[in-house]
Amino acid sequence: MKTLKVFFTILIALVLLAPISESTAAKNPNKAAKKEMKKKAYKKARKEAKRFRRKGWYVAPGALPMDKQIEKSWELQYKQDENGYPLYIVATGNSVAETQSAAKLQATELAKLELAGLVQTNVAALIENSIANNQLNNEEAASVTKTVAASKNIIAQEIGRVIFLFEIYRKIDKNVESSVRVGYNNDLAQEVAKKAIRKKLEEETEILHEKLEKLMDF
Repeated sequence: MKTLKVFFTILIALVLLAPISESTAAKNPNKAAKKEMKKKAYKKARKEAKRFRRKGWYVAPGALPMDKQIEKSWELQYKQDENGYPLYIVATGNSVAETQSAAKLQATELAKLELAGLVQTNVAALIENSIANNQLNNEEAASVTKTVAASKNIIAQEIGRVIFLFEIYRKIDKNVESSVRVGYNNDLAQEVAKKAIRKKLEEETEILHEKLEKLMDF
């Protein structure tokens, strides 16, 4: 009888603890996915860092080790929103200059320009769909397409602080080559691009305010 009572006590305890375990699991639905993401980032970083070192690349004194910098980069690139879209856009810039700081500055500007190009491509596709769904005449549609096509530099100027994922250097004769990889929030990038393109459209076209509102509503 005593053994039976102990058995039922354990059974009741397990039943009561089950919802707690399920609740804890429900709060961490992405735990396994995050673990897998970190594992993939780690592997990618080791391979990439090995390749860079073979070519003479190094990190600045006091900076994180190359492997860790690249691992951080891949982790950011693997991050997704609730719909499975990338949370960040990532771009790389390379430049050679007489000093390390000058090379980094130029590489960063090139990376921003690449970011702007990626954003421009995405926003241009959305605007093309918007043109089809709104009542723009042929002349207005052509003006919009032309402005969007020329917006890369404008978007690059509007992009603010970027996230430095890694920065590496190597000697090229008496000069220094810098390679930087930067990240930027995807949603924020889209808003920056929309704002820059809309301002340009207001300055360079005669499209009515109401039409612009509908055109940029995406």
